[in-house]
Amino acid sequence: MQETRLDTDRIRAARRLIDPLFLDTPLYPVQGMEPGLGCAVSVKLETANPVRSFKARGTEVIAGRLVADAAREVVCASAGNLGQALAWSGRDRGLDVTVVASRFAPVAKLDRIRALGARLELVDGDFDLARDRAAAIARHEGIRLVEDSLDLETCEGAATIGLELVDAAPSFDAVLIALGGGAMATGVGQVLKTMAPGVEVICVQPLGAPAMTLSWRQRRVVTTDSTDTIADGVAGRRPIPAVLDDLLVLADDAVLVREESITAGMRMLLDHAGLVVEPSAALGVAAILEDRDRFAGRHVVTIVCGGNVDLARYHRWVGAGR
Repeated sequence: MQETRLDTDRIRAARRLIDPLFLDTPLYPVQGMEPGLGCAVSVKLETANPVRSFKARGTEVIAGRLVADAAREVVCASAGNLGQALAWSGRDRGLDVTVVASRFAPVAKLDRIRALGARLELVDGDFDLARDRAAAIARHEGIRLVEDSLDLETCEGAATIGLELVDAAPSFDAVLIALGGGAMATGVGQVLKTMAPGVEVICVQPLGAPAMTLSWRQRRVVTTDSTDTIADGVAGRRPIPAVLDDLLVLADDAVLVREESITAGMRMLLDHAGLVVEPSAALGVAAILEDRDRFAGRHVVTIVCGGNVDLARYHRWVGAGR
């Protein structure tokens, strides 16, 4: 395998820095989905922790190292989940955390960031505008900027999911990973390609937010002017070149799915697994729904990456297909 920015030994070390609250999340088959999908599906439940997403695996590593270096302040841009995770990890370690987010982000995510004690600054634009503002704050204040997917701690923290898959799962054929900035895809991909190279690593993005997938397909950074998807957690417009370089090594495929498939996936996870998930967490199921022949007869793992969703929107999305 070609080299990437990630390192398997550092990933194992990251595992030791993460609060056990965020480790060893459940992995189990959902047999009720098999007839509708035509394949065996197991879910890796990354919502089973206090911030209801995988992001705290990375922020635990970052916050621990900041405290070790005697840092007191940190800032990040977030679509919602990273901000919650950094607020949690920072609060437990006495860090002052600033989160910059779009004022159009889900209210449930913004409220939770505030409740966890972070300072929240809202911008009148999307996630990529929040990224610009967070970088400006970091420069002006001289504090650490956490850049999701660019910072290796976010990738290698997420990669501990891959260690757990390799340790705990029976044989499986493919893993479906929601693709946004790329931290989870590159992190889990690094572990699987190193330790279980026969497993297919498939990234999934919405048609309405395709920048990273288009970049992967064209092997160069492709930006978009806007996004249009309910999957706010993966709705970026400007891929990070270094992350794309890693993804080109680690991903076997990157696919795009329709909005109606995302809501159908959310509905299946509710009906057959009792899971209330945000749209990004249903991307894996959506990919199977759109290409049943590809996965027929195989054992597929999908990472349920987040469960922070405004319930009014959730009921509207999930109820629309009934």
